[in-house]
Amino acid sequence: MNREQPFDVGAVRDVIAARRHMPGAMLPILHGIQDVIGFVPADAVPMIADALNVSRAEVHGVISFYHHFRQQPAGKHVIQVCRAEACQSVGSEALARDAEKLLGCAFHETTPDGQFTLEPVYCLGLCACGPNVVVDGELHARVGTDKLNRLLQAKRGAP
Repeated sequence: MNREQPFDVGAVRDVIAARRHMPGAMLPILHGIQDVIGFVPADAVPMIADALNVSRAEVHGVISFYHHFRQQPAGKHVIQVCRAEACQSVGSEALARDAEKLLGCAFHETTPDGQFTLEPVYCLGLCACGPNVVVDGELHARVGTDKLNRLLQAKRGAP
């Protein structure tokens, strides 16, 4: 999916204006835009570059380097599966494959109905209780395929 989504240009300008003079301003600006809009639109990249006097490639490089930043709007529900080594050692790679099958989309994608976005995360700080997932900001530990399926079904039935 590579079509540009409409966004509030004024909100982007406000975030940039409020944070452009901070030390290391690019990350605070990107976080602020994603917090306000839900993603970092491609059309915001030149605005950020101009404000910080850096190239568009630099801004894009930061966005694409950090898995946290979305370049498209997320689905109604965001599912994050920990891909860090501690969770891998207790089955998160199999859980990741199962999540893709259960949702019918890959990481960094949204289901065709717009209900779920699947994202990787690289440590949730609950290493002793993996594999871990976050569903709409709520952390779940010791998640296997059955538990993940129940969590997804609960969200499918939610209004």
